[in-house]
Amino acid sequence: MAAEQLAKGGVAVDLYDSMPSVGRKFLMAGKGGLNLTHAEDTAKFVTRYEDRAPHLHLDAFGADALRAWAGELGIETFVGTSQRVFPKEMKAAPLLRAWLRRLRSQGVTFHMRHKWTGWEGDALTFANGATAKADVIVFALGGASWPQLGSDGAWTKQFDVAALKPANCGFDVAWSDYMKQHFAGAPVKPVVGRFGAHHRRGEFIVSENGVEGSLIYAFSAALRDEIARKGQATFLLDLAPHKTVAELARARGKASLSTHLRKRAGIDGVRAALVRELCTAEEIADDKKLAEKLKALPLKLLRPRPIAEAISTAGGIRFDNLTSDLMLKDKPGVFVAGEMLDWEAPTGGYLLTACFATGKAAGAGALKFLKR
Repeated sequence: MAAEQLAKGGVAVDLYDSMPSVGRKFLMAGKGGLNLTHAEDTAKFVTRYEDRAPHLHLDAFGADALRAWAGELGIETFVGTSQRVFPKEMKAAPLLRAWLRRLRSQGVTFHMRHKWTGWEGDALTFANGATAKADVIVFALGGASWPQLGSDGAWTKQFDVAALKPANCGFDVAWSDYMKQHFAGAPVKPVVGRFGAHHRRGEFIVSENGVEGSLIYAFSAALRDEIARKGQATFLLDLAPHKTVAELARARGKASLSTHLRKRAGIDGVRAALVRELCTAEEIADDKKLAEKLKALPLKLLRPRPIAEAISTAGGIRFDNLTSDLMLKDKPGVFVAGEMLDWEAPTGGYLLTACFATGKAAGAGALKFLKR
C-alpha cells in the first residue's frame, strides 16, 4: 500500500520481501474468506482500536475507502450478516493478483528472498548479502504471529519497541486427560462469555491445550492483560443463555445429571463435559448451586498461547517515537506501517483495515518527505 502511494507520485519504488512471493499472510487471511473490513457505523468502528485510533489514519482510509479501492481493482465486495465485508469470490488471490499487476504497471520492482537484517552505514543489509540505499524507506515487516509466513519479529532488535504480545489468541487451560482425549476440537455453542463488565454471545473451540476461537479472541486483550497482572484470569461461561437461574434450579428429583442438563437446560456433549470438568461434586449435587454455575461457569485461563500461534500481535514501535506521518523522529526519511506499530484490534476486518490505512499514510508521508 505504501509502494502504491509512492509509485503514483512518480517515485521509483523497490519492494523487498523476505519470502519467495509477496502477500503470504494476506493469502492466509483469504482462507477464511478474506474479511477485508467491517460495515458498522464509523463512530463505533474506530472504538475497536481504543486510544490508538487517532494514530492509524482511519479517517483518511476507512472501511468505505477500502471497499472503493478494491472495486477499482475489479473486486466486488459484499456485507455479510455480521456486517463483515468480504470479496464476492471469498478469496484473496484475485485481489492480490490484480494489485500486483497494477503495481508492476506503475513501475514497482519486486525483490524476493531479501530478508532485512539491519544497517551498514546508511545502507540496508539483507541476509543474502545484498545491500540497498534509498532516499526514503518504508518498513512494513509485520508482527510476530505466523512467522512461517514472514512476520517473525526479528526486526524488533533494530528499534525501540513496546514488547510484542499475542493478540486475538487462544489460552491454556489445565484440562483433565479425559477432557483432552474426548473433546479436543469440539465447538462450544451456544454460549455467552463474560469478563468484567462485558459479555458477548458466540462460540469457541476446546483444544488439547485450552480454548480458542472467535468468542475467546473477542476478549483476548483483556484476558491477556489480566493474566499479566494476576497470574491467571477467570472467564465466565453462560451455557444456557436462553434460561434463567430460577428455571434451571427446579428440582431434578431422581433424574441423572446428564438427563437433567439435557431436559432442563438443553446442555449435552461438550457443554455437559464442561459442567463436570469445572464444577465441584457439591455444586453438582445442589440444584440451586448448579443452576448458578450453568449461568456463570468459571473457566480459569493460565496463559496466552505462544505468539507464533496468534492471529495478530500487540506492541511494537510506539507512536511517541513517530511523527504524525509515521516517520521515525530519530531517523528522518524512515517510515513504518502495519503491525510494526503499537496497536491492536479484534478480528472482524479491523486488522486489515488499519494495516491498509497505515500503509497508505506511511507511503503518503514518504512522498511528502521527498517533495520537501
